Amino acid sequence: MTVGQQARGSAGSAGRRRSRRDEILEIAVGLFAARGYHGVSMDDIGAAAGVTGPALYHHFAGKEAMLAAALIPVSEGLLDGGRDRAASRPGDPRGALESLIDFHVDFALANPAVIALHLHELDRLPDEPRRRIRKLQRLYVEEWVTVLTALHPGLPDGEARVLAHAAFGLMNSTPFLGGEVDRRRRAALLRAAALAALLAETDS
Repeated sequence: MTVGQQARGSAGSAGRRRSRRDEILEIAVGLFAARGYHGVSMDDIGAAAGVTGPALYHHFAGKEAMLAAALIPVSEGLLDGGRDRAASRPGDPRGALESLIDFHVDFALANPAVIALHLHELDRLPDEPRRRIRKLQRLYVEEWVTVLTALHPGLPDGEARVLAHAAFGLMNSTPFLGGEVDRRRRAALLRAAALAALLAETDS
């Protein structure tokens, strides 16, 4: 399953055999996250994938294309999933918030390398794909803002965005978490912490 499919949580794609392109992209994402974008060459990716560097150009135009192919589908998947979750509990903003948190925590635990790329390497992209990703991210945030302002009547949109980004920082900590706590417990802790932060009273 590709990172974009993981973000969408598409059960129908779970049994689909990955293409060679998907396998190479997953290897590249892992290397970029571990060494940094500039610390990885096409030859490095080819060696890790068991092909020559030039052979990679049959699948990708270069490293920038690989980075865009990793980040754009994830941002699209987060937006699609966020819209579904935000709309899943009409008239029940707390239920919608819990659903959004579950969705994001599951994504964050499944894709720590992609989160690391978002945090550290997004500015490596050319203007057009970077603007596209930023727009998708802003739209995803607005799904959270809609739920938070329904949950906290009178909360200004700007303050709801502050809360949403704070929760993302908490949930997106997965690249920095060690393995001493098993995955199910990490998920429970992240969900509980994010929910507590977003349910807290917002009166000044």
